[in-house]
Order: sequence, then C-alpha cells, then structure tokens
Amino acid sequence: MKFGNLSYFFLLWLIPGLIFFYIYAFTQKEKAVKAFCGDLLFSKLVPSVQKGRQKFKVVLLLVGIIFLIISLVRPKWGFHWEDIKRTGIDIVVAVDVSKSMLAEDVSPNRLERAKREVYDLCQMLEGDRIGLIAFAGTSFVQCPLTLDYAAFRMFLDYLDPDLIPAPGTAIGGAIRKATESFSRKERKAKALIIITDGEDHGSKPVEAAKEAKKEGVKIFTIGIGKEDGTPLPLSDGSGGFLKNRKGDVVLSKLDEKTLQKIALETGGSYVRSVTGDMDLDKIYKSAIKGKMESKELKSTRQKRWEERFQWFIFLALIFLSFEFFIREKK
Repeated sequence: MKFGNLSYFFLLWLIPGLIFFYIYAFTQKEKAVKAFCGDLLFSKLVPSVQKGRQKFKVVLLLVGIIFLIISLVRPKWGFHWEDIKRTGIDIVVAVDVSKSMLAEDVSPNRLERAKREVYDLCQMLEGDRIGLIAFAGTSFVQCPLTLDYAAFRMFLDYLDPDLIPAPGTAIGGAIRKATESFSRKERKAKALIIITDGEDHGSKPVEAAKEAKKEGVKIFTIGIGKEDGTPLPLSDGSGGFLKNRKGDVVLSKLDEKTLQKIALETGGSYVRSVTGDMDLDKIYKSAIKGKMESKELKSTRQKRWEERFQWFIFLALIFLSFEFFIREKK
C-alpha cells in the first residue's frame, strides 16, 4: 500500500481530543442539570436519554471522521503499467564567450546578460532536450543534449571568457559543432540558437549553415551589441579599454548581415539585441514550439498505483448518515 500525502496523518490526533471532549461534555452536562433541578425532579423534567445510544452516536461520528482523514491521505493499492512517451525538440544554445562579450553596453555585460536570458529560456522548456556550446576562436560542447535542466544551468554558470584561450569569433565552427551534437538518425526537431556580438573571423558561417540545413537544423541568431561598435574594457579592472598596436581603441562591431544570412539559410530568424532583451521567449514559443515538429525523446514504462480514497469517503458518509438518523431519546 502507498499513500499520496502522509502529512494529513497528523489530523488523527483530533480523535483522542474529541473523545476527551465528549466525556467531559456529557459529565458536565449531567452535573449541571442535576444541580439545577435536583435528583427528585431530574427523572420527571428531563426527557429520558439512552446513554448507550448517545455513546454509539459518538462512536459513529468518530469512525466517520477517521475515514475522512484516511481519504485525505489518499491510500493506494494495486497498480498497472503505463507507457510514458516524452516528446519535444532538441535545442542547442551556442554562446559566444570571446573577450568582447565583456563589453558593458548591455548591463551588467553582454555575457552575463546572455546567460540570464538562457537561464530564463531553460525555465520555459516543456519537456525539450537542451544542450550548450561555448565558442570563441574554437568551439566545444559545454553540456550535451539533456533533459536534466539543473545540470544544464550548472554548466551555464561556468561560461567565462577564460574558458576558451583561442581568441576571435568562429561562428562557423560553433554551427558545425552543434550539427555534430545532434542525432543523425532524424532530420527534424533540431534547433540551434546562436548568441554572439562580433564579426566572424574566416570560419565560413553561411557555408556551415547550409550544411546544417541538410541535417534538418534550424538556426536562430541573436546579435548582441551595437552596430557602430563599442570599446572593450581591459580584464585587469583598471577601467581602461583595449587598444591595437597603433594605439587605437578596439571597437566590437555587430555584423548583422552575416547573422541574418545564417538564419535565413535554414528557415530560422534573426533578432537584434541592443538593450539585452533577446526575445528568447518569443523565439521558443512562436518559432520553435509553434512551428517545428516535435519528436519522441524518451519512452519508459511507469507503475501507476490505483487511488482508493473514494472507498473511505463512501464509508465515512455511511457512518455519518447513521449517526444523523439515530435518536438519543427512547
């Protein structure tokens, strides 16, 4: 036997309290009446009450309450096997962790803002698998596709510009790495979300998008930053900005055209984020869940226990009904 909610068992403490209450109430009631009219007039003025019936009514009431409490605990016995099929979409999020993601044109900086938005996306998932890729000059799988959202969030917290020593931004490499992480058996229910702030450095991202399209991957790109560029703060915390060999301040510019081509090549969409609002909820709900076909991600057999609380409610009603119709008087 199993129980659905054991916390209601504490209500059984009401039964001893009610027993003592009824004993005290009956005793005090009889003493009060005798004190008022005396022993001689007691039998004439007070209608005859059968104490046996009175006690029996109390027993019926208490048993009815006990059955009601047991029904709240939701006892279960007997079970059947049920096939549980979990459907959803495989979603890989590729986050740019290059040094330029430390720019503070988005509060607190681009990378931290991106991590917060991806964290919110993880909260919205409806049974989908999600994976994480970190990329800069090279790419690697930070978290493989998983249904364990807590593990995904843990890997997301570790994203940092020092994670990948290779400088630059190789979007094409991130696309290829993501394509490899998807299953090759099916060509549906594959979505790649790329969050980046910079220009690509010779990794041929559009060609990589064409290859991904052949594998059924739909790409959604998010450009974070300003198109006219923003200076990059030094990592030493001095408050200065990164400069090139000529002494000019290095600006991180957003290449929107490339990101648009990548998304359109696979039938996805591009979103520009300047203030940090990436519209990931719209991308997920409207474009991914709304338009993409789901697939079976996991199939298991689960033991389903049969709820039996109805029997105890039925018994409680029977006992309480008997108590209501039984008269105490002769």
